[in-house]
Amino acid sequence: MDSTRKSYIFAFIAVLFWSTVPTAFKIGLKELGILPMLAIASGTSASVLLAVIIGERKTHLLFRNTGKELLGSALLGLINPFIYYILLLNAYKLLPAQVAQPLNMIWPIILVFLSVPILGQKIKTRSFIALFISFIGVYVISSQGNLFSTGHADARGVMLATGSSVFWALYFILNVRDKRDEAVKLFLNFLFGYLYLIIALIITKDWQISGAGTKGILAAVYVGVFEMGITFLFWLKALQLAESTDKVSNLVYLAPFLSLIFVHFILHEPVYYTTPLGLLLIIAGIWLQNRKLGRV
Repeated sequence: MDSTRKSYIFAFIAVLFWSTVPTAFKIGLKELGILPMLAIASGTSASVLLAVIIGERKTHLLFRNTGKELLGSALLGLINPFIYYILLLNAYKLLPAQVAQPLNMIWPIILVFLSVPILGQKIKTRSFIALFISFIGVYVISSQGNLFSTGHADARGVMLATGSSVFWALYFILNVRDKRDEAVKLFLNFLFGYLYLIIALIITKDWQISGAGTKGILAAVYVGVFEMGITFLFWLKALQLAESTDKVSNLVYLAPFLSLIFVHFILHEPVYYTTPLGLLLIIAGIWLQNRKLGRV
């Protein structure tokens, strides 16, 4: 099997797992509080990533981190999983899964605007057009099937879902600038995030694990493995094997459409016609932003 075919297999596996996560979020949140669910998921993720590091014989890399690099991991762990997922899961509590997930997808557009103060890049005209198109998509999805009347989606949920994209874009920028091994970086991020969550649980006394059913705990473990853990490594492997990363990268936009299938048949959410319509607008904005044009 050639490397191109392998890259597509790894990419499809990653996209398939990511498309199931909104359903897992909703199942977990029915039985668990946000902090306990995140603590289980982050602890699971850190454990899985540590197993990957041991399996790949990279444990020596854990002891080569400088004090500055550990501080960087502590900061990244604060952004993701701590702040990012707290915002995102609060959005999932307030909104249908089919609404919360696509609203979070505007992060590639936000990324461009954050690159100005952080990386010193200039914003091109098409970035403003792309942002406008994507926010039309946000409005369409938020209408929840009532395109010409307002007030159907929870405004706080919409703000949390779109606001979480800012923290993911910030995390993405800082993570890309960190040149350490990906598995090592992710493990340390989630280890620090797990510690923050345990501290938050102690302070808030939000221990709701004892009353949770098996489904809630299994959903949190599932999120830890397939949202926060090995799926990202599958995606990186796909990009490494691909002849053209652009073609493989575009496959990630299948995830929100595939997730509608799981949301409908497992959660029994009726799929609003505005959800795929708004998704197409958001993806059109991202495509316009990422399109390689000679003059713009």
